[in-house]
Amino acid sequence: MARAFLFVLDSFGIGGAPDAGHYGDLGANTLGHIAEFCAAGAGDRNGLRAGRLQVPNLSSLGLIHAHRLASGSVPDGMEIPGKVIGAYAAVTEISRGKDTPSGHWEIAGTPVMFDWGYFPAGDEAFSPELVAQICQVCELPGILGNCHASGTEVIAKLGEEHMKTGKPICYTSSDSVFQIAAHERTFGLDRLIAMCQDVRTILDPLNIGRVIARPFVGTSRDNFERTGNRRDFSVPPPEPTLLDRLVAEDHSVHAVGKIGDIFAHQGISTLTKANGNMALFDATLGAMEQAGDGDLVFTNFVDFDMLYGHRRDVPGYAAALEAFDRRLPEIARKMRLDDMVILTADHGCDPTWRGTDHTRERVPALAFGPAIAPGDRGILGSFADIGETVAAHLAITPGKHGRSFL
Repeated sequence: MARAFLFVLDSFGIGGAPDAGHYGDLGANTLGHIAEFCAAGAGDRNGLRAGRLQVPNLSSLGLIHAHRLASGSVPDGMEIPGKVIGAYAAVTEISRGKDTPSGHWEIAGTPVMFDWGYFPAGDEAFSPELVAQICQVCELPGILGNCHASGTEVIAKLGEEHMKTGKPICYTSSDSVFQIAAHERTFGLDRLIAMCQDVRTILDPLNIGRVIARPFVGTSRDNFERTGNRRDFSVPPPEPTLLDRLVAEDHSVHAVGKIGDIFAHQGISTLTKANGNMALFDATLGAMEQAGDGDLVFTNFVDFDMLYGHRRDVPGYAAALEAFDRRLPEIARKMRLDDMVILTADHGCDPTWRGTDHTRERVPALAFGPAIAPGDRGILGSFADIGETVAAHLAITPGKHGRSFL
C-alpha cells in the first residue's frame, strides 16, 4: 500500500500572492530575493557560502518552474534544468492571515475562513487588564516587554533584567501570537510551560492562534541563546483535518518537529521532536523507516523561518536551503514503489523584506515518487489541494476543500 511524506520548508515562499498588497507584502518573494542577493554577491558572509544559489535537487523537482508560475520569472542566477522529474505547482493561500496555523491547517485540508485575534502595535501590545489577569493567575511580579518584537532582540534587550526580577518577557508580532521568553534555569522550563498553558486558557476568548514558550539560556546579552525546548500551544483546528481523517480510517500520522503543537496534538499517532533542520532531517528518515502501509510522515523544517527568515539573514537562509538540498537524495533512497513525497511551505518570510514578520506569498508544491508523473500542474487555488493530493494517494475519503493535483 502507498505511503505519503509531506515536508514543509517553513516560510519558503515564491512570491506572486494575488492578495499580497492587502497584507503590505506586494513584491515580497522569499526565493526570488534570496537568489537575487546571492547572484549579486550580497548573499556571501564569512565564508558561509559563495556565488549564486545552488539547489540542483529542488530545481530538478520543478522549483524554478513553480517560481515562474507564481511570479512570472526565473530567479536570478538560477538555471532551468534540462529535465524535470517532479510534478510541480505554485499554490495560492486562501486562509485569512499569514501565520503558521493558517498555512498548515489549509495544507491539511482545512482553510481558516475566520479572523484571528491580534494585538495592536504601539507602546503596549497587551492591555493593563490582560497583564493583571496573567500576573494574578500565574503568580508573577509583573511582565517585561509588552510589545511587538523580534524574539532574539527582545531577549538580548531584557534578558538580564528578567533574570534579576523573575518577570517573564512577553511579546507578540503581526501574527496572532503571544510569546513568552524565560530563562530555563533562573525561571525554570517547567514553570514556563505551565505559564503558557495558563495563558492559553486566558486568551481563548480573544481567538489568539498560538501561545509560544521561548526558553533561553546564557548569562548575559552577549551569550543568550534560545534552546530547542520551544513549545507552541495552538487552538484546535475548526474542523477535522487530513490528519484526523487519516487516523479515523485506521492510518497512522507520524509528526516530526512542531507539527504536533500546530495541530493541538489532534490526529497525531507518533511524535518526534528534534532541534535544527539537520536533526529534523535525521528524525524524518527514521520516521520513514518506521512508517507502515498507508501512513503519513509530516515534518516541519523550522529553521528556514525561525533562524533565517525572521532574522532577515539572507546568507543563512541560502546556506540552509543548499544544505537541505544536498540531503534530498537520502529521502529518495528511502522510498518504496508506491510512495509519494510533497515538498511545500506554509507562508513566506522574505529575509530582504521590511520588518521581521511573515510575508504573504504563493508557495511551491513539488511532488515526486516512482509512480508520480512529472510535469506542470499549474497554479493551484488553495493549499488544501496539497492535503487532498495526499488523501487521494492514501485512498481515504475526500475532504470538503481542495482537490488532488495529481
